[in-house]
Amino acid sequence: MNNQNMKPIKIGMHKIFPGERKKIQLEVAALFDYTQLNIPLEIIRGKEDGPTLFISAAIHGDEINGVEILKRLLQKSVLKKIKGTLIAVPVVNVFGFNSKSRYLPDRRDLNRCFPGTADGSLAGRLAHIFMKEIVSKCTHGIDLHTGAIHRTNLPQIRACLDEPETRELAKSFGVPVVIHAKLKDGSLREAARKKKVHTLLFEGGEALRFENDVIRSGLRGCFSVMRKIGMLPPSKKAKQKEETKVFVAKQSYWVRANHSGSFRALKKVGDHILENEVLAIISDPFGCEPYEVKAIEGGIIIGMVTIPLVNKGDAMVHIATFKNSKHVKEAIEIYDEQMVPG
Repeated sequence: MNNQNMKPIKIGMHKIFPGERKKIQLEVAALFDYTQLNIPLEIIRGKEDGPTLFISAAIHGDEINGVEILKRLLQKSVLKKIKGTLIAVPVVNVFGFNSKSRYLPDRRDLNRCFPGTADGSLAGRLAHIFMKEIVSKCTHGIDLHTGAIHRTNLPQIRACLDEPETRELAKSFGVPVVIHAKLKDGSLREAARKKKVHTLLFEGGEALRFENDVIRSGLRGCFSVMRKIGMLPPSKKAKQKEETKVFVAKQSYWVRANHSGSFRALKKVGDHILENEVLAIISDPFGCEPYEVKAIEGGIIIGMVTIPLVNKGDAMVHIATFKNSKHVKEAIEIYDEQMVPG
């Protein structure tokens, strides 16, 4: 389809025409000191028709690996070959990003406020504008996250795998571990699904960190999805590499602290563990009366707390279970080797 048959996309007060690349500021609100709160966007439109994809980061303002993923993605020359439209949103929660906080000024979690309302709280208004001006104009979406503060996650995709197209997109991202994650009330994924926008959530690393292996993983995955949906041509390099084996977890569970104290971790994210295997040792400041923290069921560690201080009942280790966890571990090892610059 030639560009004469493609209408301009309007976002806020801005129009973006076929073949155009434009940075804009999407106005959200003014804070009490009259500081304007805007969402920065970059829109890249191809000269030919195609899908419309949003890639967003920092919905939680302290989850910044995604910011760097988008920064690197937008520097790639291959974007000149785009068919359709890419809407890049490197920082959704601008206030949280600037204050190094997960939340907005009203202490709300933005990812529990979708689809929002035009006359609601600041979080509700931001969610409403994001849905109206961005998500509702897309066919697909990728939302980039990290673990919460003092937690780290293995690079993974979470998605509604009961949708065939979303399931295929999740596998195309190319990370070894995919989680069928139920929709949570007020989440972006829930609101996007109601708009029939196929959306993936990428998790990797921890808050307030730039982690190169996670960033490379997310970057490669975003390009892989763009190729899958026909936005970019197939990669010649991808054909030369061994295709990543992708495994869908049966379920996941958290192992919680069985005692208060400080702990010494015996395992790390990505490790294959067995039923009843010791994951960590908790003890008092003198090292007395140690308590073993054991796995309930075998699987792969997909998340861990990074601060070694816990109260009884605190979540410590997140484990995903699979039909054959050993095969998943092998796939993770191969994938990790591919992520090493060389």
